Amino acid sequence: MPEARETTRLAVLIDGDNTSARHAQAIFDEIVKLGEATVRRIYGDFSHGRLSGWDGAIKSLAILQHQQRSNSRGKNASDIALVIDAVDLMYKRTLDGVVLVSSDSDFTRLAQRLREEGLVVYGFGERKSVEAFRNACNRFIYVENLLETEPERTKDEAGTPAGAARKKKSPGKARRIIAGAIAEPDADGWESLGSVGQRIQGAHPDFDPRSYGCANLSTLAEKAGGFEIRKEGGAVHVRHKAAAPGASGAWKGSAA
Repeated sequence: MPEARETTRLAVLIDGDNTSARHAQAIFDEIVKLGEATVRRIYGDFSHGRLSGWDGAIKSLAILQHQQRSNSRGKNASDIALVIDAVDLMYKRTLDGVVLVSSDSDFTRLAQRLREEGLVVYGFGERKSVEAFRNACNRFIYVENLLETEPERTKDEAGTPAGAARKKKSPGKARRIIAGAIAEPDADGWESLGSVGQRIQGAHPDFDPRSYGCANLSTLAEKAGGFEIRKEGGAVHVRHKAAAPGASGAWKGSAA
């Protein structure tokens, strides 16, 4: 019987035609929190210089470049190459999960198939990614949330004002999501925030406290309103805040 792995072995497969190179370092910094990027590959047509912005990241992050020439206009051969490699890796049974770096909905079925075989699937893409692709992943991370430390730019690469791409949701918008995940409280109404977070992630793969301007779920629950937080040692618990007299159920009726 093979020994259990101490780290989660991941294959990072990047759709170079659909991902900006300026996200590369931040993506790999985030992947470190998920496991080991054992396989690192990028796919695209590098022959015309359109993807030359990836040169630095390919070298510094030790990414294996897969040149896939487009043989006819409008056909994305690099997507097919990425899918073939993902399936090959799946059948080798040497990995624990796959990271799909793309905002392309064409990878929805690939994510589903990988999960069917027991692999964990992480998606990294822009907020424009369609819901079906986001929900096909175990977890989907918006690249916009990874660039908060960068200085503001007048316009991003697509010509959109930088502030528009980074606009945060109000913490109150997360209130119903958090409330719905408090499913097994103790007699006093307290439940482990870790368990709450796991349920949220299962129901909403793209949920991220950073989308609401908060560094973690504990801070978001405090700012969302309607919850009490208890911290004891390294454990954090949450419960519904007791309604004031005459305001029974007020948190339930609050706008999300």
